[in-house]
Amino acid sequence: MLESLLFVVMGTIMIVCAGGVVFQKNPIYSAIFLIQTMVSLAVLYVLLHAQFIAVVQVMVYAGAVMVLFVFVIMLLNIDKIEEEMGKDRLVYQKVTAIFFGLLLFAVIGIVTLKSVLQGTKGEYTPEKISEIGNTQLVGKLLFTDYIFPFEIASILLFAATIGALILAKKGLKE
Repeated sequence: MLESLLFVVMGTIMIVCAGGVVFQKNPIYSAIFLIQTMVSLAVLYVLLHAQFIAVVQVMVYAGAVMVLFVFVIMLLNIDKIEEEMGKDRLVYQKVTAIFFGLLLFAVIGIVTLKSVLQGTKGEYTPEKISEIGNTQLVGKLLFTDYIFPFEIASILLFAATIGALILAKKGLKE
């Protein structure tokens, strides 16, 4: 009963904060809403008995990545960029964003209906996970079966950091 109540409360907080990320005009407030969304997601991971993933969620994403986002936002000085660009371009961007958002929502719905709801039972049952250990299982899978996506993600994060530094440097020169 308590777990169900906590799930509903955290799910509601997560949905409200995700809306705050999208609809907030100030990018710093949007980043703060994103941090709260990530912390709420970590609580949901704890409810699913995935404590290691919850700790990684808070330390890596809500901690390190969000600090990087906030520094990039502050370095780029987005308020001045928005004033210089004007509001005329945003009309087309909003229509395009709504179209692609609806398209993404439709694709996620189709994939969910075809795979998740009709999927087969996985190899790792809760009994097997408790026998092996949650952290050991994640580490084993991450560095054996999923090493390629793990390395690609690290390269993408590195490229994003380099891009942020280049953009910040251009802002300093101007």
